[in-house]
Amino acid sequence: MRDYRFRILNVFAETTLGGNPLAVFEDGSGLDDTTMQALALQFNLSETTFILPSSTASARVRIFTPNFEMPFAGHPTLGTAHVVRQLRGTGDAITLEMRAGLIPVTAVGDEWTLKANAATTRPIAASNKDIAAAVGLAEQDIAGTPLWVNTGSEQLIVPLVNVAAVERARADARLMNEFCHNGQHAMAYLWAREGEVQNGLQPARVRFFFPKDAAIAEDPGTGSACANLGGYLLANGISTPQTWRLSQGNQINKPCRLQLHLDTDNKIFVGGRVIEIGRGTISLPS
Repeated sequence: MRDYRFRILNVFAETTLGGNPLAVFEDGSGLDDTTMQALALQFNLSETTFILPSSTASARVRIFTPNFEMPFAGHPTLGTAHVVRQLRGTGDAITLEMRAGLIPVTAVGDEWTLKANAATTRPIAASNKDIAAAVGLAEQDIAGTPLWVNTGSEQLIVPLVNVAAVERARADARLMNEFCHNGQHAMAYLWAREGEVQNGLQPARVRFFFPKDAAIAEDPGTGSACANLGGYLLANGISTPQTWRLSQGNQINKPCRLQLHLDTDNKIFVGGRVIEIGRGTISLPS
């Protein structure tokens, strides 16, 4: 038998039990793809990561949902960086090698920020009426033109007219699979401004839905979609620099706070606080 140490963290957390939970295996060496996937299913969190050696970065990281591997995701990047710093004494500037490429991550204390890849966008075939129906809203609740945006993981970004529409949304798995599917997965990231700029931060309310086993799941805090929102804003001609404070997870009692920054060179940064809440060991056959 061999012992594999793991940690449980909450990312984008303002309180110990808030945020988006993540499991991080300190050393995934010796684990094959099937076992990594089985461990992610065992934990049944939105993502589980495995730290591996890298010749080009501080560490290589593989990210698994309970059902499939992801090339990039925001909260696993920040949470895993937090563990790599402790394990390897890297200091506050880390580079993680992922399937999506090399992702730089920096920290000030337990506040971590990643630099996302440059965004690509493409139009969606479905109409605003169809997209609205898929998330339980009316066509007039959509404030602009939804776009597929990709800074490492492609997602559908849907602008809404106000926070009330974000809160009213009730996604439908069948309609999402019909109208909000990119050929691999269905998902919708809903967002709306939430009042005026406060202390240099533009507040917004966001929610992220995806079908799971014929039902609808809602993610507490979605860093990759936060980065894609940055790509959406840039594609729609927003002036820079801009800094946004996003609230997510309120409806499922896992409040998350994410920070999105767009600099004068149109680079996209996503940040939030990481809190470790536990550690353990799993014994597996050698």
